[in-house]
Amino acid sequence: MELRHLRCFLAVAEELHFAKAAQRLHIEQSPLSRAIKELEEELGMALFERTTRSTRLTRAGKLFREHVPRVFTALQQARESVKAASNGFHGQLRIALSDGITPSRFSNFLALCRQEDPEIEVRLSEVPLVQQIRGLHDDLYDVGFARSDEVGDGIIAEEAWSEPLMVAVPDRHPLLTYKRIPLEEVLRYPLVLGDLHACEGYSRQIERVLRQVDKEPLIAERVASIDLMMALVAAGFALGMAGASQIATSRESGVIARPLVGRAPLLTTFLLHRDNQPSEALTRFRERVGTLASLAKNKSAALTSLNASEEVE
Repeated sequence: MELRHLRCFLAVAEELHFAKAAQRLHIEQSPLSRAIKELEEELGMALFERTTRSTRLTRAGKLFREHVPRVFTALQQARESVKAASNGFHGQLRIALSDGITPSRFSNFLALCRQEDPEIEVRLSEVPLVQQIRGLHDDLYDVGFARSDEVGDGIIAEEAWSEPLMVAVPDRHPLLTYKRIPLEEVLRYPLVLGDLHACEGYSRQIERVLRQVDKEPLIAERVASIDLMMALVAAGFALGMAGASQIATSRESGVIARPLVGRAPLLTTFLLHRDNQPSEALTRFRERVGTLASLAKNKSAALTSLNASEEVE
């Protein structure tokens, strides 16, 4: 089995059309068909069902497709490790980010990692939660950040930080008459929320908040990034719900953050890692995250206390 066989398989599996797959690979259709046939003969089973009208993955093909991308990911990481070594690094930390968590959220933290462990190269990958968990099991990532602690056996989820969940409101919106908005009022308007696949953990936390009111939310759109959410809010398309820092760092000037009435719900980010003996570099990394979590909890407690005093006034 050669890499060309796997590249051909992925192209056909994604296009489900041999001619389009051949065009994508910049080859003729006949060598593509031959490569698929060679691969199927080596595996001893058909990967595709072909008719004059359609191409579909067989059950074996679907299972094979789940594994092949990991081969290319591992190969890319091997290349990056060699490149890192040639640039003077003595190790590497592979960090996965899910649920719309962007590197800017902990840029100071990453800078501290670089300062205290300059010989360790940090590699970031933005992937869906399911892919992050699978990648941690398969040793494609050393550690990850996500907004879910429902990660199954073999993976440990530790709270990294929490921040108040805020309502993103377009300027000149009627809800801006409230300093703290009742959730019932929020649900009177359309919402733009995170995509259920790309932002799975975020979506679970938001769903728990919305279930506090016996009213079906009107979800106008689901997006994969906070940037697009804030753009739609700024355009007056809908209200958004995001962490305080995400709204504060938004490039959209026409968005105003408002807290909800009562005790502010928190949007929590978790550190995910395998349940095994970590490397020294990973141990130091987790210790820094633990310090960050303690500082974030103290800051959150102070903010909650301030909000409570404002409500009394």
